[in-house]
Amino acid sequence: MYKDEIFEYIQEEAKRQKEGIELIASENYVSEDVLKAMGSILTNKYSEGYPHKRYYGGNEYIDKIEEECIKRAKELFGAEHVNVQPYSGSPANLAVHFAFLKPGDRTMGMDLSAGGHLTHGFKVSISGKYFDSVSYGVNKEGYIDYDDVRRIALEHKPKLIWSGFSAYSRIVDWNEFRKIADEVGAILVADISHVAGLIAAGLYPSPVGIADVVTTTTHKTLRGPRGAIIMCKQEYGELIDKAVFPGLQGGPHNHITAGIAVALKEAQSDEFKEYAKQVISNAKTLASSLADKGFSIVSGGTDNHMFLVDTIKSIGKSGKEVSDILESVNITLNKNAIPFDERKPWDPSGVRIGSAAVTTRGMKEKDMFQISEYIYRALYDSSEDNLKRIKDEVKDFSKKFNIPGI
Repeated sequence: MYKDEIFEYIQEEAKRQKEGIELIASENYVSEDVLKAMGSILTNKYSEGYPHKRYYGGNEYIDKIEEECIKRAKELFGAEHVNVQPYSGSPANLAVHFAFLKPGDRTMGMDLSAGGHLTHGFKVSISGKYFDSVSYGVNKEGYIDYDDVRRIALEHKPKLIWSGFSAYSRIVDWNEFRKIADEVGAILVADISHVAGLIAAGLYPSPVGIADVVTTTTHKTLRGPRGAIIMCKQEYGELIDKAVFPGLQGGPHNHITAGIAVALKEAQSDEFKEYAKQVISNAKTLASSLADKGFSIVSGGTDNHMFLVDTIKSIGKSGKEVSDILESVNITLNKNAIPFDERKPWDPSGVRIGSAAVTTRGMKEKDMFQISEYIYRALYDSSEDNLKRIKDEVKDFSKKFNIPGI
């Protein structure tokens, strides 16, 4: 019988996940039901177009699945119009650009080092190459300074303003962004990719109904597959839909749409609300525990599922050095720029830490204290013997917590 080594690699990856502590803020574990939908025969079907307006036949049940997915998103977030076809967050954000702007039009978003995302106008991204982008940042305390955002907007008059983030641990005041956008006549977009699950649970303010458009990935705190959703006011629905298809993409990935629909139903449950509460509590506990050990936490803490650590200030090691050391003991997180970072993105001054994945495995506050102890011990004594000892402890610790589907 033919044997494909790809399946061996999948098993090895499952072992890695089982024996490690996942602190990457953008990662999570989907349920077995989501996995079933993603691994289904729906991947066989091609479905260019939208429900009841397809360019291919045989889409009766695909239409039902996509319509149900849209319905669930509307119910969960209170959105007027929803598109569930974007392949991921970056195409979703690019579609928003194309819906409202022409090449060379000006956009405004959070600077990458302050916690923004590449697709919010960063110069190496297509969003910063096709469009004229300006950025805003945070103050020395690590918080968004809305007066400064307003000053920059008034000076540059962007046609579109991005709110939302990739590495910002505090509450965003969507209403302040709304006022600024109205003052300069800009379209306001909110990217809630990191906090969509917390918003769904009612634990983080929602920009739906405030922003003109809201984008989100469907993994991260929402615990769905790697896809995206665009929500908008009804008046912009046709613009958004045309920008996604035929403007940017071909046929949707139907197996992913089904997985998103399953995840959205799970997010409506009381169990999910309790999960989201624990995510925030775990993040706060881990940040506080690391701070007690002398680590410098950007902005002093967190209001969501993640936070940044200034590793240069804390222990004199770059984010890359810290990430590499911790990966050697089966703790994964990502190196990350911090506000006012003068180092290069590949070797920045900090790391980003998130609690969504470990919370899915059932870890609680007491486990965050244990994780902070592993981090402290590994970084303050990186000798080969010590790291081997910690790695063995992490393996034994991690095996106590299940991962769906493994």
